[in-house]
Amino acid sequence: MSKFDSIRPYEDHEVEKVLLDLAKDKDVIKTILAVNKNKWLQNVPMIEKLVTFFLRRKTKNIKTIKDYQKFFESIVLDVVNKTIDNFSIEGIDNLKIGKGYLFLSNHRDITLDSALLNLKLHQSGINTTNNAVGNNLMNEKWASDLMRLNKSFIIDRSGKSKKDIYKSLHLASEFIINSISNNNQSVWIAQKQGRSKDGIDFTDPAVLKMIHLNERKNTSVSDFFNSISLIPVAISYQKDPNDLLKAKELYLTSINSVYEKEPREDLLSISDGITGDKGNVHLYIGKPMKFESNSYEDIAELITNKIKLSYKNHSTNIAACIMQGINIPNHEFTENEIDEAMEYLNKRMHLIPEEMHPFLLKQYSNSVL
Repeated sequence: MSKFDSIRPYEDHEVEKVLLDLAKDKDVIKTILAVNKNKWLQNVPMIEKLVTFFLRRKTKNIKTIKDYQKFFESIVLDVVNKTIDNFSIEGIDNLKIGKGYLFLSNHRDITLDSALLNLKLHQSGINTTNNAVGNNLMNEKWASDLMRLNKSFIIDRSGKSKKDIYKSLHLASEFIINSISNNNQSVWIAQKQGRSKDGIDFTDPAVLKMIHLNERKNTSVSDFFNSISLIPVAISYQKDPNDLLKAKELYLTSINSVYEKEPREDLLSISDGITGDKGNVHLYIGKPMKFESNSYEDIAELITNKIKLSYKNHSTNIAACIMQGINIPNHEFTENEIDEAMEYLNKRMHLIPEEMHPFLLKQYSNSVL
């Protein structure tokens, strides 16, 4: 047994059994039917057995993690072709083949932020990343199984004593360091816990403390982050398929302080994020950063500033500012592009109550402001 067994991605010898179990899992089948746009399917006789048969057929040739990643790549390529108008990338030439990096990224979509990065890495002959996933997405075993098949590892931050949380974070830190330093295997992790729902990207010093935790007694903060090849990543979507859900959450949080997610809400977000129209998408990959300060706060601020400067604003971001009466004199978009963006945002706002409109617009405008 490995010390990382409870959190690590699955390995080749585990793939077939995990896929077989997933194909028979009633929760998997219920979720597939729940997120499917064709609601009539739920009334088809013996639909559960038909879904199981379909899943087994789709996955019968998947025997290894590499096979699964090829299968997943075909899904991501389909997403790019069907839901993204133009997918641009900047900075892929900053990376060396065979080297492990820590990709610290802003976070807008639950699955696509890391998936789109990994698509570009794979297309460039660079190994895909191990992806950090919070245990809030792992409440159901089948969800955990799907993530771990796709090279995700678990960071457990909740539901335990302080001592247990510390041990869990220490283990995650050790796994990250071992992946990069010993196995030359890159890691993707969001710059803060959870997605940026208000359009404001910032690096949480607590994330940096967690990553450094296992080496804290051996290596200074600056030496550690200089040695681990930290790459800032900024991804931006012209259209966010989850903007309505985010606006609702932001509004309800503003009046209730606490927001209780509905059952399967994260899974609905994943489904909408994958299938929804994203317009243009831009991915920025920076160079390894160098640090002099031993303050987590100072390093976090440097990373935040780099990600903000590298974030590409789209026509929707500028249009959202204008719709709030904020003049943005210098931007690259034509009058027609701004008009189209305004029309899109107005259509989105018509789908939610008026009191949620400011929260939707701020999602798009905050990256400019």
